[in-house]
Amino acid sequence: MTLPAMTANGFNAETAYQRLREQIVASERMPNERLVEVDLANDFSVSRTVVRTVLTRLEQEGLVVREPNRGARVRMVTEAEAVEILQARCALETLAAFHAALNATPEDIEELRKILDEASGLLGSGNLLSYSDCNARLHDKIVEVSGHKTAGSLIRGLRAQLVRFQFKTILVPGRDVHAFAEHSSVVEAIADKDPERAERAMKAHMGHITEAIAQTDLARNQRRNP
Repeated sequence: MTLPAMTANGFNAETAYQRLREQIVASERMPNERLVEVDLANDFSVSRTVVRTVLTRLEQEGLVVREPNRGARVRMVTEAEAVEILQARCALETLAAFHAALNATPEDIEELRKILDEASGLLGSGNLLSYSDCNARLHDKIVEVSGHKTAGSLIRGLRAQLVRFQFKTILVPGRDVHAFAEHSSVVEAIADKDPERAERAMKAHMGHITEAIAQTDLARNQRRNP
């Protein structure tokens, strides 16, 4: 869906969309939080018509739920949904890793290792949330290197479903160190131009993320309060 370029009062509607999306992804707007049209219009200095268009776009991305007579709210991903999303991502990201090993240039491999080095520094400093962001950049780079545009498009859509942001698996004790070792295995397989090994390493990594979901605080809370 294409948003109108400018609102009547001169504010950019695309900016309103980007700001609300960033707030949701950064957990500034919490899962199940109501999104009141008039409040959003005031927050972003846009019309309610623009707000409705923004909410429709976010609904299509799976970030917002709109219900008749109840309005819109930030979508809460359930543990079961999170597992399904990651299972789908696993199939696509293993495909991307396979093709990345086939297509990676020396420059690509150098960039992957630079991201790993950055992640190592963040891990050593205990900055787990920035470390998680760095890990996401590594996944993005692997998809880019793969050159598989269909897989990349589908992965981006699945990542938008908030699994990473609502289920912070990186905060599960021990998960940070294991994640680094798993990412290192993927990168080394890509560097060795070994697509089957890269595929296996990525599959193992995504499987461990799926298993870690059950250990997050959000998953435990959902089971206690179904």
